[in-house]
Amino acid sequence: MEELTSTIYAMTLKGSLVQEMKEPGQFVHIKVDEQTPLLRRPISIANIEKERSEFTVIFRKEGVGTSELSKKRVGESLDILGPLGNGFPLTGMHEGKTALLIGGGVGIPPLYELSKQLNNRGVNVIHVLGFQSKEHMFFIYEFTKLGPTFVSTADGSKGTKGFVTDILDQEQLNGDRIYSCGPTPMLKALEDRFKDQDFYVSLEERMACGIGACFACVRKVKKQECGHDYKKICSDGPVFHIGEVIL
Repeated sequence: MEELTSTIYAMTLKGSLVQEMKEPGQFVHIKVDEQTPLLRRPISIANIEKERSEFTVIFRKEGVGTSELSKKRVGESLDILGPLGNGFPLTGMHEGKTALLIGGGVGIPPLYELSKQLNNRGVNVIHVLGFQSKEHMFFIYEFTKLGPTFVSTADGSKGTKGFVTDILDQEQLNGDRIYSCGPTPMLKALEDRFKDQDFYVSLEERMACGIGACFACVRKVKKQECGHDYKKICSDGPVFHIGEVIL
């Protein structure tokens, strides 16, 4: 366990399920412990090291479950389901292409593994990362090693003052494909900007089962006729092409 900020933790786990991890953007469903009567916690996969059968998750300590997770120590075991969900598509991205990755807060971690895999394909990767303040920043050095990295903070304590959209305006950034993960208001703002482009978003949602059985994490699908269909974030997503579901 590594404390990245006062509330953000990185936890590296080892196990055979790592060999099943392929798509960046998938998640694992973690049972905190046997004594705490809580639902599993869905946490995105931030880094995969198949040679060592290890993967890393990055999470924010804010409730009982994640507070208990932050106390885990080397040698302890965890009950984990995964990898779950559909991740970011890489098909069509190859050498000479440019990918623009936009993340906000705890939506940033899955973009790290995505950037690694895009780099392995020879894709030019640009990162735009938004935080509340300098004290909340993490993994900036790691992203910088993979490509140009622009940072915004809401209070202006580091990088551009404001939001990721302010960086996009100032730098006039774009790409052959855009990938994003973060809070819904951020994704809505990006949807307006990139609605006619090849743009994929990963949605954050509370989940119960994590496998599509309970219908607790549904989003409405846009339809032309009256009424709505629904898609499940856990099994149909968490990654969707922009416009596929209503944000």
